[in-house]
Amino acid sequence: MGGLGTPELLIIFAVIILLFGAAKLPELARGSGRALRIFKAETKGLDGGDESDDVESGTDRGTMSAEERELKARNAESERIAREHRDGTTS
Repeated sequence: MGGLGTPELLIIFAVIILLFGAAKLPELARGSGRALRIFKAETKGLDGGDESDDVESGTDRGTMSAEERELKARNAESERIAREHRDGTTS
């Protein structure tokens, strides 16, 4: 797989845009980021034993950093906006 250069990556990116559409790409990226965060938290939990029961909420031993709280608030807001957009309602 060592032959992937810029032209090949551009072709792959163009195919992805054609398959999923430009509107769906941010949603796919967001979902992938969440999955990677959960995976990372799970692997941390395996290294440290059964300490991480709060993996889904992104907390470690019940504490959240300001950055995690802000990210959680932003995700909730964007999900609310997406839900309103999908349902055709506004607040």
